[in-house]
Amino acid sequence: MSFTIKLQLTTATHAYCNATFKKNSYFSNFQSKPIYHSNPLIQVLSFQEKMSSLPFSSPKGNGTIKSSLIDPDGGSLVDLVVPESQRAAKISEAESMPKVKLTKIDLEWVHVISEGWASPLRGFMRENEYLQSLHFNCLRLKDGSVVNMSLPIVLAIDDETKEKIGGSTDVALTGPNDALVGILRRIEIYKHHKEERIARTWGTIAPGLPYVEEVITSAGNWLVGGDLEVLEPIIYNDGLDRYRLSPQQLRKEFDHRQADAVFAFQLRNPVHNGHALLMNDTRRRLLAMGYKNPILLLHPLGGFTKADDVPLDVRMEQHSKVLEDGVLDPATTVVAIFPSPMHYAGPTEVQWHAKARINAGANFYIVGRDPAGMGHPTEKRDLYDPDHGKKVLSMAPGLEKLNILPFRVAAYDTVERRMAFFDPSRAKDFLFISGTKMRAYARNGENPPDGFMCPGGWEVLVKYYKSLQAQEADEKPTVLSA
Repeated sequence: MSFTIKLQLTTATHAYCNATFKKNSYFSNFQSKPIYHSNPLIQVLSFQEKMSSLPFSSPKGNGTIKSSLIDPDGGSLVDLVVPESQRAAKISEAESMPKVKLTKIDLEWVHVISEGWASPLRGFMRENEYLQSLHFNCLRLKDGSVVNMSLPIVLAIDDETKEKIGGSTDVALTGPNDALVGILRRIEIYKHHKEERIARTWGTIAPGLPYVEEVITSAGNWLVGGDLEVLEPIIYNDGLDRYRLSPQQLRKEFDHRQADAVFAFQLRNPVHNGHALLMNDTRRRLLAMGYKNPILLLHPLGGFTKADDVPLDVRMEQHSKVLEDGVLDPATTVVAIFPSPMHYAGPTEVQWHAKARINAGANFYIVGRDPAGMGHPTEKRDLYDPDHGKKVLSMAPGLEKLNILPFRVAAYDTVERRMAFFDPSRAKDFLFISGTKMRAYARNGENPPDGFMCPGGWEVLVKYYKSLQAQEADEKPTVLSA
């Protein structure tokens, strides 16, 4: 029996997706052709099965379930996309303003801010917000309350652009293809102290940090903040826009499914059976706590990732096979793309990942070993203590309303021939297969141990690496003998 990814989208969600596909993509000029798309992602279908009991009540007896299982930071979701009726006037106004050209990653941040993932942030940070984020990992609101904001969300400009802006209070933002994207109002320009930013975000200024190398090193010496207005929804036209559900759309989806708990799982790698064990065990634990219909938000990161990570289109295809093969239950799983770029900043970044899921409506967050971590760029060791991410989440200011679910380490049980929770009493029976090792298996055409990953999902990875090797062979220069 085969399964398909099934997202029960509301009529409004379908209308939104259909409308946005007809518009020009801001990414059209630099979206490379996907390397492996011979088996396209499965069409999103409506999940028709009705729940057995209506309405659900929470274990605490709080009555009918609403989409606001957890309030967004600041009390309401930010939506910075200009209404269609106002767009023509805004575009006309923007054309006469000084222009700031965005990079691809800047545009990903515009996407994040505009949909409310960073609520209550309403634009790129001004200096006051930047300093709070950089030094305290949070923002204090006018009413005195505190919301978590562990990563600075800023826009860098160079000296030439600063000169062109002059004394203007508003600037227009253009995409990498020079199309108008939005307006930044009541701007503030301040110094970009790169070393301080890098040291406080990553805890090191060692060379080779992926986001630093890609974004910060070559960035301008100034930051510009202000209130953001986005002229049209950000779309990518890469075949995956149907999965880019906004926090508002996700909340409607959870309400439609009558979820009484939502637990989010953040990942940037293919899903193996160890991941599935953690997600299925979390649902079991929530049912044991008295919840009736906990829903999993399987939420892969969709923005910038480092060069050796598996590309988003391949990961999404692999995720679809995981649901087809029944490793995860399509009836209790929502698969969507989180549009944020990846920093690989360990305990600092994992706070951002958790905070954004609050705004999407998740009230439980799964965290495991070394979340958002990576190997040290110049030494043979982890950049961060593997246990610090989950410890920080349990103490972080502004995340008190989110339930953190630490999980036990899963590894391959060579006796049972399946992924299982690690048992220290028989440690010699367990094999730890890292992401690096998994990619090496696929790249070399080797099969992992039976039970490590569903066959359909593994086939997707093997085909991707074969196509990558073929592409690299084609690009290799030919050496002619004399």
